[in-house]
Amino acid sequence: MYGGDEVSAIVVDLGSHTCKAGYAGEDAPKAVFPSVVGAVDGSEAMDVDADSAKNNSNSEDSKTNESDKEKGKRKLYVGSQALNYRRDHMEILSPIKDGIVSDWDLVDNIWEHAFRGCLMIDPKEHPMLLAEPPLNTQQQREKAAELMFEKYKVPALFMAKNPVLTSFATGRATSLVVDCGGGSTTISPVHEGYVLQKAVVSAPIGGEFLTDCLLKSLESKGIKIRPRYSFKRKEVRPGEFQVEDVGVPDTTESYKLFCQRMIVGDIKDSICRVPDTPYDDKSYANIPTTSYELPDGQTLEIGADRFKIPDVMFNPSIVQTIPGMEKYGDMIPTIRGLPHMVMESINKCDVDIRRELYSSILLAGGTSSMQQLKERLEKDLIEVLCSPSLFCARLLTFLDFENGSSSALFRSFQESPHSARVKVLASGNTTERRFSVWIGGSILASLGSFQQMWFSKSEYEEHGASYIQRKCP
Repeated sequence: MYGGDEVSAIVVDLGSHTCKAGYAGEDAPKAVFPSVVGAVDGSEAMDVDADSAKNNSNSEDSKTNESDKEKGKRKLYVGSQALNYRRDHMEILSPIKDGIVSDWDLVDNIWEHAFRGCLMIDPKEHPMLLAEPPLNTQQQREKAAELMFEKYKVPALFMAKNPVLTSFATGRATSLVVDCGGGSTTISPVHEGYVLQKAVVSAPIGGEFLTDCLLKSLESKGIKIRPRYSFKRKEVRPGEFQVEDVGVPDTTESYKLFCQRMIVGDIKDSICRVPDTPYDDKSYANIPTTSYELPDGQTLEIGADRFKIPDVMFNPSIVQTIPGMEKYGDMIPTIRGLPHMVMESINKCDVDIRRELYSSILLAGGTSSMQQLKERLEKDLIEVLCSPSLFCARLLTFLDFENGSSSALFRSFQESPHSARVKVLASGNTTERRFSVWIGGSILASLGSFQQMWFSKSEYEEHGASYIQRKCP
């Protein structure tokens, strides 16, 4: 009816770091751009406009990659090209805080850019499948449905949980999804296609947090990360360049940080890898360095930090040793490492499915593409599960059954973590890991058996936005 041969559904995954959008049935999203928005307030917007028009008159960006709508007094800019162009007084705003949408005006602009600026479609001609975080609230779901039906006039809508889509992308109905995203890391058990909400565990350590750790660590060593807009390179002799600073006094701190994060994020993705064993300064003091050339021509030699920063995911207390990260001092002691988060989530599930979850741990999200993450997580889980202290504790728990039968005791011991086979699964293709949620949505929305599941416009008009809870449980 909606996702058949005549009309393709559109799949949108709005993450805390990147927005992915494309046609159902394809193997990768067509539109991938930052899920942040540039905003210029008040009368400053008019001055920037005149300057922007002068400099960008011939650029494709000025036609497709800016959201030039005025919302109140501010002017908003969306998309990679629009954000790469520096504007005076432009602040970088994120619509998502702690995994939940905090500014629907910004989300509206991001969707508008995805539909009209990137995919070049009219939303009222295509059903929409939206990916959502596992702990999304009813209020958030209803607001998204209202916006889709009222503003974009979509013919049908479906909202699916991120972990469920990741499971579908790998062809599994039951799994434990470890989603290492830009803003956080979330562990979600999926059983027979449904998220077990009570067992979802989350930590605010994601790709952007690791990028900030690396940025502060480099700055503490006297390394200055220059944003691309702040200098010009001039060739003085063949192959030899001279760098000249460019004065940009009206650049905001948020835009400067956005540009620095892009550079440091590439350093992290290019040379960082998870250490095979827990990081300590003595063991990695004499580790060989790896070179990285910055946009301004500086060559960095990075040694221990390549291993120290990724190990924050396994041992968050390392953050307290990084200069400049003191503001997280109160938060860090409450955060557990990745292996313990996995165990905590599984232990909140019914004992009958724990073994299956241990053998189906799926890695997803952009940060999961970091080298050696899969191997280290599997190794640490096996070590923790097979430790004598845990084994004795489990045995004492089983022997403490007051009225339990011997068969119940035996079954419980069999299902204990100690007897579980740990298997961490991750696609060898980093693109598939990064886009696993979107790919799962693409598969789901193109299935013939799924077409009866859509929340249609007529149902919305009859029952209202709250009906999304029944149609998309």
